[in-house]
Amino acid sequence: TATTEELPGAVPVMDPFHVVRLAGDGLDRCRQRVQQATTGHRGRSGDPLYRARRTLHTGANLLTDKQQRRLHAVFKAEEHLEVEATWGIYQRIIAAYREPDRKKGKQMMKAVIDSVTAGVPTALVEIRRL
Repeated sequence: TATTEELPGAVPVMDPFHVVRLAGDGLDRCRQRVQQATTGHRGRSGDPLYRARRTLHTGANLLTDKQQRRLHAVFKAEEHLEVEATWGIYQRIIAAYREPDRKKGKQMMKAVIDSVTAGVPTALVEIRRL
């Protein structure tokens, strides 16, 4: 690319906002894809995945009891396994950026990157794009 030619020593970086946004968008796409595949239509107010769409973006340590029950109900359905896996990666990314110890946060993020690059099942399209 032009950047590589002009600045060969440049190191690509992404700020936390955009990394979390990218992961959140992947989580949304996964939820929408699974919703469409399992119900044959886009989300409707009575659909468990649709009802959980905002809850999925809440940090695991910030979930209320009601939100935890909602996610548990969504994740116990086998057809939502891909959403649960994508949510897990999303939560690990959030946790890494929220870690007050920068060194530990960096290690956590490296572990996420390593696990994603080491091999993700082909069904988890959204995670593979990260």
